[in-house]
Amino acid sequence: MKKKKQKEIKKDILNTEHYFACPIYWMDKPEWVSKLDKASDPFIKEAQENNKKLIKERTKKFGDKKDHGMVHHSTSLINHPDFMELQNWILATAHNLLNEQGFDLTNHQLFLTELWVQEFSKLGGGHHTLHTHWNGHMSGFYFLKASDATSAPVFEDPRGGRMMNLLPEKDKSQVTMATSQIHYKVKPGRLIFFNSFMPHLYSVDNGYEPFRFIHWNIQAISKGVLNVGNN
Repeated sequence: MKKKKQKEIKKDILNTEHYFACPIYWMDKPEWVSKLDKASDPFIKEAQENNKKLIKERTKKFGDKKDHGMVHHSTSLINHPDFMELQNWILATAHNLLNEQGFDLTNHQLFLTELWVQEFSKLGGGHHTLHTHWNGHMSGFYFLKASDATSAPVFEDPRGGRMMNLLPEKDKSQVTMATSQIHYKVKPGRLIFFNSFMPHLYSVDNGYEPFRFIHWNIQAISKGVLNVGNN
């Protein structure tokens, strides 16, 4: 007796494709730390001096907490001789990254719009609330003083519609498609690049160890605009 042929069960195969990625790039370049940290010292001292007025007013109103919670933010470092190697490197790297992402920069030129160093109070409390960098295309950090005991950058999903309807995560210790925040570990010499639309913050520093880093923003400007300006 012939056996009946079993009917094959067709399995549904759901294809998966991922779009609208938000890359964050990082690497370690410890060879710059010593030089740039030393070059940053006078800028941080100047920033601390400038904040004394705010601290004095706060003390008069609320009591003496010295510089607790303060972020000592320098003036611009753009085109300063001690930071030119960094400046040229980050501009070239930003160009390469935007090109790799698929952007046509043929008719655009990259400019460093902001470059500064900042240090959080040694008494703790320093932090940055969630923000983006408007009218920019690439941003980044270079850490001069940092450790597991200091503040660190946190990136948040930039898709507003998704965040409005976000479901709870099963396990926040795992990076999955449900993840809404990415926490980065930092150390001296760590360098991070990201698109300027990425919302980011700095967690509250507890003042255990010094925390200092350089921050930059880069904008791609149309060469047509530049030519009009030169006429």
